[in-house]
Amino acid sequence: MAPTPSIPKAAFWMALSIASFLAMSVAGRATTAELNVFQVLELRSVIGFFILLPLVLKSGGFAAMRTQRPLAHIARNVIHYTGQAAWLYALTLIPLAVLISIEFTTPIWTAILAVTFLGERLSRPKLAAVVLGLIGVVVIVRPGVGSVDPGHLIVLGAAVCFGISVVLVKSLTRTDSVVRIIFWMLITQSVVGLVPALYEWRNPPLELWPWIVLIAFTGMSSHFCMARALTYADATVISPMDFLRVPLSALVGWLLYQEQIDAFTAGGALLILMGNLLNLQRKPAQPAEVAAS
Repeated sequence: MAPTPSIPKAAFWMALSIASFLAMSVAGRATTAELNVFQVLELRSVIGFFILLPLVLKSGGFAAMRTQRPLAHIARNVIHYTGQAAWLYALTLIPLAVLISIEFTTPIWTAILAVTFLGERLSRPKLAAVVLGLIGVVVIVRPGVGSVDPGHLIVLGAAVCFGISVVLVKSLTRTDSVVRIIFWMLITQSVVGLVPALYEWRNPPLELWPWIVLIAFTGMSSHFCMARALTYADATVISPMDFLRVPLSALVGWLLYQEQIDAFTAGGALLILMGNLLNLQRKPAQPAEVAAS
């Protein structure tokens, strides 16, 4: 039986989700300062598997994780892994708030791809959301005004990968549970990332392990908490709460890294968030969709 709708409970779980995302960003910057991106992702996937294991056993064990769509899982996770690697690398290049702002174009790319591959209708609100989002990216990146920061383009590529991943997850949720999708994500990405991780592997110093465990834990908890929030309220309520990540990321970047945000970044972020609000003028997202990021 579905839980009784509750805005306070939804807000509580979203607060935990946002805190997890912010902690993951800080842990990502700490770990990538010492280790290469591929090693961080490998450690995150392996440790994340053991964190997920109790849920796997509760859901029927490994037998219940069998899927009839292995190729769809592999395709989704190769693309998702590429997006995660790009996101982590961009985290070392550009301010945190800029990265999060551009990352929020993911729902816009999802809308475009859903029309193309899932046959969803491109309504006027969706079209307006796409246009606002693209203008917002142009305002932040400002092509033609000096040199474009490679970090902007890398995180934009990550957002497109995440958009493709969401579309594939939407398809997978027709046949597979959230736990099964995350299970195959961790297994597939552990295998895909093993060789590049070993190529430049170095033993993490002891003081780095708390950050490694934190990025693995928050990588799971951020999406689990968002899924819980979606059981208590619709996406039209939850997503505006998630937009708090942008100003909070700017605050964290300022407090921890002395990062400054200019008017162009703030204006572009506002346009992207307005586009996301317009994009919510459709059916509520299902909890399983949060497994995409």
